[in-house]
Amino acid sequence: MRLLISGGGTGGHIYPALALIEEVKKKQPDSQILYVGTTKGLESRIVPNAGIDFKTIEIQGFKRSLSLQNFKTVYLFLKSVRDAKQIIREFKPDVVVGTGGYVCGSVVYAAAKLGVATFIHEQNSVAGVTNKFLSRYVDKIGICFDDVSTAFPKQKVVFTGNPRAQQVVGIKSSQRLKDYGLQVGKKTVLIFGGSRGAKKINETAIQTAPLFADKDYQVLFVTGQVHYQQIKEKFANIQLPDNFVMVPYIDDMPELLPDIDVIVGRAGATSLAEITALGIPSVLIPSPYVTHDHQTSNALSLVNKKAALMIKEDQLTTQSLFEALDDLLSDEQKRQEMAQNAKKAGVADASDRVIDVLENIMHK
Repeated sequence: MRLLISGGGTGGHIYPALALIEEVKKKQPDSQILYVGTTKGLESRIVPNAGIDFKTIEIQGFKRSLSLQNFKTVYLFLKSVRDAKQIIREFKPDVVVGTGGYVCGSVVYAAAKLGVATFIHEQNSVAGVTNKFLSRYVDKIGICFDDVSTAFPKQKVVFTGNPRAQQVVGIKSSQRLKDYGLQVGKKTVLIFGGSRGAKKINETAIQTAPLFADKDYQVLFVTGQVHYQQIKEKFANIQLPDNFVMVPYIDDMPELLPDIDVIVGRAGATSLAEITALGIPSVLIPSPYVTHDHQTSNALSLVNKKAALMIKEDQLTTQSLFEALDDLLSDEQKRQEMAQNAKKAGVADASDRVIDVLENIMHK
């Protein structure tokens, strides 16, 4: 397979693409793969570091208010489509995949206009602007949440799940908790506000820390690199109990997940793919700062299946966080039921499903 893939801006668009590429390479080792992104997005660092051929185009997103920058955006879009067509003609892909972010808009649109098989993947429960635009031109659309299907032409929609799920589903216990001064085999909570951390979650977590002192479970709290020193200084007067460990960042976070009993964190698509793949009970605190509040919709998709709890950020307090966690950690049956429901909500063979769709549209 000659696969050209594009997506960027955030990890939520990049990591599913990398997971899909990994599975394609396993199943078809002779595949040729090219990733197209921008020089400014996270993909410009993450993709080359993963050893994947990488090319760039210049493009920017539309401003949501009237702005002269939007004239530049239109110009860059038209130019980027021309540049993308040139890349496509040179690489000669069998299929072009877009995983979201405005960069894939030009690439997938160009491919469709050149008659190349095209597929887009929507990770969230609310459709992104780029994917809604592309849905008119592509052959198939992969989704992870049933709710989002109404945003796209019905005949094009395929429920695939998130390829990130298949990437983590086979991870076994690594016993890495001891690397952070925690006990292996003891009930463990992971509090994690995303790769950069989240101020409200951080401040509430550390203020709640003393309440965990006499509990028979332990807490691993990840602040994010940019917040660590500030949190440490601002709350220097709080004595952290022995069963509460604060760290700035964890490399290879998925390796820890099989040893985690409850996760507290955001409701981004990649996080939920990991949580459901491994069947981990969770307390979700959706970010209120994302487009169309899609993390709340993501979270509700699990809450409605009794696979997670949700605390909205404006309702997050030391009391609400402690009560939610203490209730879960003291009720084995409730955790097991939530874990089973989470696993039912996941898709363990998501990459395989996407590859099957790609094979079908390549030979349409």
